[in-house]
Amino acid sequence: MSDCSALESLIEMGFHPNRAEKALAATGNQGIEPAMDWLAEHEDDPEADEPVASVQEDHEDASQITNAGVGGTALSEEEKERQTKRMMELIAQKQLEREEREKRERVEQEKQRRKQGQELSAIKQRMQDQEMKKAAEDRKREKQEEKMARERVREKIARDKADRARRFGGAASEPVSPPVEADIIASPPPLSSPVQEPPSKKEYDQCRIQVRLLDGSSLSQTFCAREQLAAVRLYVELNWPGGPQGPFNLLTSFPRRVFTEDDMEKPLQELGLVPSAVLIVAKK
Repeated sequence: MSDCSALESLIEMGFHPNRAEKALAATGNQGIEPAMDWLAEHEDDPEADEPVASVQEDHEDASQITNAGVGGTALSEEEKERQTKRMMELIAQKQLEREEREKRERVEQEKQRRKQGQELSAIKQRMQDQEMKKAAEDRKREKQEEKMARERVREKIARDKADRARRFGGAASEPVSPPVEADIIASPPPLSSPVQEPPSKKEYDQCRIQVRLLDGSSLSQTFCAREQLAAVRLYVELNWPGGPQGPFNLLTSFPRRVFTEDDMEKPLQELGLVPSAVLIVAKK
């Protein structure tokens, strides 16, 4: 079949002359079958109907090609129908292939999207695990620092007790009995003496403090008379079973006196707590 016959057949099938001529030129004028394959592949190409850049001189206008060309014969109606059917099949096949290709691309895109989502979730999970691990390490370090701080306070109290024991003799943790009245008031003079000497006042270097807690239990400790009341409060905070439940005050019942923050800086002997006293814990 000649070029003109193939071009004529394509035009009779309903293809635009420029599109048909392009199909033949693109397939090297190998016949109508390759041209139909090319047309099926470029069915949606809007530029396929543009004029061919180089038109053969022996081709006439598309209106004249409807007649038989040089050395060619026109297609019969049966062959035209067969070629048209073949063309439709090719177009349908190309359409199906394109749909299958697009479906595979969508499936691949969905796989990539899921893979990226899984990777993102894994990254988020790793970040959360790292944050939780860091928070646990920070909490552990804080507890260790708190423990070390308490140890330092306990060591200081132990050193203070040992220092008091060296200065005043005897263990500081041993209870100090309240002085008896005979230690404070001098023995009365003989009845025959006309003049009575005034009683001498004894100076105490230590004092015994008993602290009654909210649950009825109590703590006892010996302190230096010159120590501040803050040392007693610290001792209560460190030795309270289970720890204090909140801020508290120290007070005496008789005479009733609630010690303030200013009193915490005053020595025990200045507050009248020497040689012994009972303090009561009360919630603020």
